Amino acid sequence: MKRLLLHPIHCLAFGFGSGLAAKAPGTFGTLAAIPLVYAMQFTGLLTYTIITLIASIGGLWICGYTARTLGVHDHPAIVWDEIAGYMIAMIALPFTWYNVLGAFILFRFFDIVKPGPIGWCDRHLKGGAGIMVDDLLAGVASAIVLHGVHALLDLSL
Repeated sequence: MKRLLLHPIHCLAFGFGSGLAAKAPGTFGTLAAIPLVYAMQFTGLLTYTIITLIASIGGLWICGYTARTLGVHDHPAIVWDEIAGYMIAMIALPFTWYNVLGAFILFRFFDIVKPGPIGWCDRHLKGGAGIMVDDLLAGVASAIVLHGVHALLDLSL
């Protein structure tokens, strides 16, 4: 499996190796997204959004390609979906410890529990979409909650 990291597409799908963690690869994949999100904070909202869209749309192919190579629909080592989902969770939020932690906790909650349409997508979609869309929706749900908390508490964005 480690030799697959030499292939750029598989390296992305495996979250730069974070998905190869023996336990909780999705959590480690989400942690791997944090430095990326930090770097993206300096690009401005438009560029952040474009990069997130590219990561999300490209992830459909990246995850599908690696799943086909491995012969496993949603192999636990494939964590690009967590990276893209966390990028969505942090969209338009300042990189503060409480936003990073809140997005992490909320994203992992929605990704694991899979309420409503998140779970439906996980159970019914196939290929790259079956791997990605539930995590993208978990990111959207996390972002909605975080932006709602900011509005409720009148925290400055």
